[in-house]
Amino acid sequence: MRTSLAIVLGLVLAGNGLFMLYDPGAWCGLVPGVPDTGPLNAHFVRDIGCAYLVTGCTLVALAFDDRMRLAALAGAAFLSLHALVHLGEAIGGQGHSEQLRAELALAFAPAVVALWLVAPPIHTLRG
Repeated sequence: MRTSLAIVLGLVLAGNGLFMLYDPGAWCGLVPGVPDTGPLNAHFVRDIGCAYLVTGCTLVALAFDDRMRLAALAGAAFLSLHALVHLGEAIGGQGHSEQLRAELALAFAPAVVALWLVAPPIHTLRG
């Protein structure tokens, strides 16, 4: 199950990154809450797209090679920090409840799943 989930999440994240790189304007228009954050900064969207692309690729690589765990951990750290930024903004009163619901699916869930994927399996921890 971990392997399949790493592949699926990795491909989704990498696809998102490619979309951000290819057409930042369309990406911004499709993602809930993004248009409310201010005017489009295509360069910034592409920068973040690079992080999503690399993160996705590391998770796919982890599915096939356990030696990629540290690289995938860096990707999971990006996702987690990104989710914490959204959480901090929500706590600070930025955004609204509909936006927070979307962020649960689009920011928090991938971070939690990625952290679970990069954690060593329990049998490895037991020795």
